[in-house]
Amino acid sequence: MANPLKKLASQTAIYGLGSILPRFINYAFSFVLTYIFKEPAQLAPNAEFFAYISFFNILFLYGMETAFFNFYSKAEESNKDKVYSTALISILVSTVVFTLFIISFSEHISWLIKEPEHANYVVWCILIVASDAVMQIPFARLRQKNNAKKFAGIKFMTVVLTIALNIFFFIICKKAFDSGDDSIFANLYNPEIGIGYAFIAQLIANLISIFLLSKEFKGFQYVFDFTLWKNMFLYAWPLIILGLAGMVNETFDRIVLKYILPIDEGSYQIGVYSNCYKIAMLMSIFIQAFKFAAEPFFFNSANAKNSKILNALVMKYFILFCLFLFLGTMMNLPWIQFAISEKYRTGLVVVPILLLANLFLGVYFNLSIWYKLTGQTKFGAVITFIGAIITLSINFLFIPYYGYIACAWATFMSYGIMMVLSYLLGQKYYKINYNLRSIFVFTILAIGLYFISYLYNDINNIGIKIILNNSLLILFATAFYILEFKNLKKIKYIDHES
Repeated sequence: MANPLKKLASQTAIYGLGSILPRFINYAFSFVLTYIFKEPAQLAPNAEFFAYISFFNILFLYGMETAFFNFYSKAEESNKDKVYSTALISILVSTVVFTLFIISFSEHISWLIKEPEHANYVVWCILIVASDAVMQIPFARLRQKNNAKKFAGIKFMTVVLTIALNIFFFIICKKAFDSGDDSIFANLYNPEIGIGYAFIAQLIANLISIFLLSKEFKGFQYVFDFTLWKNMFLYAWPLIILGLAGMVNETFDRIVLKYILPIDEGSYQIGVYSNCYKIAMLMSIFIQAFKFAAEPFFFNSANAKNSKILNALVMKYFILFCLFLFLGTMMNLPWIQFAISEKYRTGLVVVPILLLANLFLGVYFNLSIWYKLTGQTKFGAVITFIGAIITLSINFLFIPYYGYIACAWATFMSYGIMMVLSYLLGQKYYKINYNLRSIFVFTILAIGLYFISYLYNDINNIGIKIILNNSLLILFATAFYILEFKNLKKIKYIDHES
């Protein structure tokens, strides 16, 4: 029988190469924008509006994606299409209602968020949210059926098209406009829209993605089972709170800076912080790829004899790989920093804090499977709500004094406490014997090597510093090989006992 962890790793790789790799490329291009818009305040609306998009994505989906995974995996083969149809109809109807309502109040909303001149941004962004929502259930079914190649292929095309459109608007058209040309490209660029072209590019790409997913909207009978929907919604509603609270932890700091600090200073700090945050997102990109593959994996293997052993192994090697990413990023930060324009680099101090915070978040995701499998999603909502309170408290108390540094530490503390709470509750309701000894040893080793790099931090020669730093990274990889390689070879035998 196939090694289940090997299958999970291959699925993660497919999702990573086809979906998350383009996302990485998209992030890389966002760094290019720092050289096009050299003043951090100019890029602030981009970070701010995409933060709003993340909140509305939760509202438009209201937990139905996870509910679909749960009910679809448990349904008999003859009822699977009914689960899919019910979830899809629910999302389609609610999306139309929500979208029309918000667009009708776009002018008022733009004033409410202190962007009165950008009501068009509100419309474009809500259409992005709507198109995202329409695609999520079809994408979820592709994941459930392990059709990673189609999923990743469409995601890849979407991001490539988004980047191509961004290049067209910001490099070709904007350059022509700034040079004073009277060409068609110059006439296509409107400086009043500015960074708003990023929203237009994303919206166009989303609409084409829906077209590419058209087969997933056909080939089955549209049936809405109200009783089934009610059960799905009862399962999912705590995930709305969980999702919104999660977005408070993840993106609220890029919104609140402008409200706590003077507008000009807040916009500047949003621009700096959001782009330095993206360097730390190197780890979250891997976590997202892992999440795409892991969620259906955990649900599908829940009834296996050794499912808890598999979960413990997944956790262990997930953390070890994330520690490697942490070290890899920090050891190479001397050259990675040049990805962003000089005025943005003042915020690089937040990168290690946010990398570890994202590691905590990844561990929390792994731990969260206990309340999803046991149907006790209310615990997930409570834990994330506590995390949101911590985030809000630290931000409101310390941003006036420390600015975006407070935002980074708020994220670190929030995710760390959420991770600990989920572990303690999970051990009570769905006990899994994690290899804490090995996890702690490698964590201490990684952090220790990071602090060792500070001993020669005053070296001005970047080349020498990178060589020394990566020698420490190789040391960590060597320790992993010596201590864990034999254990990895033994994993294949676990599946034979299932």
